[in-house]
Amino acid sequence: MHQASHTVLRCSNRFALFAASAAIAVLLAGCASAPSTTTATTASKPPGSTAGARPATAPAAPGAVAVAPDDAAVEQRFAKWVADFRTTARAEGISDATLRSAFDQVQYLPRVIELDRAQPEFVRTVWDYLDNTVTPQRVATGQDKLLQVRAEADAAAARYGVPAAVVVAIWGMESNYGGNYGSTPVIDALATLGFEGRREDWARRELLAALKILDNGDIARDRMIGSWAGAMGQTQFLPSNFLAYAVDADGDGRRDIWGSMADVVASTANFLSRSGWQAGVPWGVEVRLPSGFDYGRADTSVRQSSAQWAAEGLRAIDDQPLPGFAEATVLLPAGARGPAFLIGPNFRTVLRYNNSTNYALAVSLLAQRLSGGPGVQAPWPRDLPALTRSQMVELQTALNQRGFATGTADGVMGPATREGLRRYQRSVGLPADGYPSTELLQRLQQP
Repeated sequence: MHQASHTVLRCSNRFALFAASAAIAVLLAGCASAPSTTTATTASKPPGSTAGARPATAPAAPGAVAVAPDDAAVEQRFAKWVADFRTTARAEGISDATLRSAFDQVQYLPRVIELDRAQPEFVRTVWDYLDNTVTPQRVATGQDKLLQVRAEADAAAARYGVPAAVVVAIWGMESNYGGNYGSTPVIDALATLGFEGRREDWARRELLAALKILDNGDIARDRMIGSWAGAMGQTQFLPSNFLAYAVDADGDGRRDIWGSMADVVASTANFLSRSGWQAGVPWGVEVRLPSGFDYGRADTSVRQSSAQWAAEGLRAIDDQPLPGFAEATVLLPAGARGPAFLIGPNFRTVLRYNNSTNYALAVSLLAQRLSGGPGVQAPWPRDLPALTRSQMVELQTALNQRGFATGTADGVMGPATREGLRRYQRSVGLPADGYPSTELLQRLQQP
């Protein structure tokens, strides 16, 4: 998954001792019942079982600072939340040894909350995103890595039907081929997110899954690291996905997506396979659209066979026959002026790994390049700037005011906004591609 900075803030050892003593006090007072809740593609060999306690002094997270005295109230509430969650986890069968290992020195990470609440104002265009993810360097490095893990990747491909290049492309996207998969302790990150409460139900489920991983002995607590959002290992699995899809491919009795490349590639291939990957089927193909094409039909809701699309005049950019998709969709990631793609079921499977069209396109193109195939052939409309989040709010507001409903004006480009924009474009005789632009915003804002 696309991760922001992995830097976190660490509470002092004073807080670790405070948290433990506060938890004991809470339990003795009989107040340790689990709190009620009111309320989510997606990834080193441990020396032994994780059942033992952590070292007396845990290593500080990068960029750590001590908590100020005026944060004592937050520390106390966090300690109470952890004590309550211990009771819930124990009732779910987590051993006391694992609970001690996980929580005796658990840390509240304010930086995680900052990153979770962050709403970036500036949005990248798809071509800018691809320029920065499917780079010549990443392609060259990926081809070298593909050779290095060829035996493991080919074994996974034979077992799960997912090509080695696809798995390596996800590896490259998620952690730059293992170069950066985060440095945040997963237990601390998920406990912090659960305590903060915005996504408490989700965070509690993932934290319980992380405890089960520790209880199973797959990884030691201090080596269970990942992103600030709880995604772990070289291909960034959330703990629940780890439990569901991680594989012990090297036969050492542990599922290790941090240090065992056999486990990394097999687990990733297993995820894709069980999410609907169809062996021997390409992700899609770049196409040329016929004159007069109805851009409103370039939508995920419109699926038909490649033969039907061909009958309407779609052609592969290289004039080769279209892939034989039973259900294919036209994708216009940059609107009517940009490249067009015909995507099939395996593109949709990559979306289950990370539900971002830009991400799925980057993985697909990177895998294609790793296999010696071409990049995007048609030019991108690089003169079109991306709308900022504030401008998107203005666009949605203007569409709503004109009767082209987009739902809540939240600055996020979703299906409702795209459909409202298409209906407006049709009403004024423009290509109904649903692509937001500054020109459309200015037109909507005119009296």
